Amino acid sequence: RTTDALDTGAGEKASAVGFDWAGVDGVLDKVREELAELEEALQIGEGIAAEYGDLLQSCAHVGRHIGVPPESALRQANRRFSDRFRAMEALAAAEGIELSTASAHTLDALWERIKASP
Repeated sequence: RTTDALDTGAGEKASAVGFDWAGVDGVLDKVREELAELEEALQIGEGIAAEYGDLLQSCAHVGRHIGVPPESALRQANRRFSDRFRAMEALAAAEGIELSTASAHTLDALWERIKASP
């Protein structure tokens, strides 16, 4: 276990005593609430780290409610992103596209092609 690993023990303890949402819908509502609070913090330029942390914690609670460990899901997502980005680099090279000078539209189009491929 790394020092920055997510501590889900407190959430599990809270759930065990009934301090929890009845289902995933309540947690998703909380995620939306925390996202709105982060957006507000970004607008005013204060409390950004705290609101970001609250959003991440709420997302971790979603994982607990759906039976998907958050750290595992994030590792898989990072791996998918890395694999897709390398594939996008290869596709761009094959088509003579320089990623560093490509437009946002071109980058998005390449990304969508990679995501759509098996």
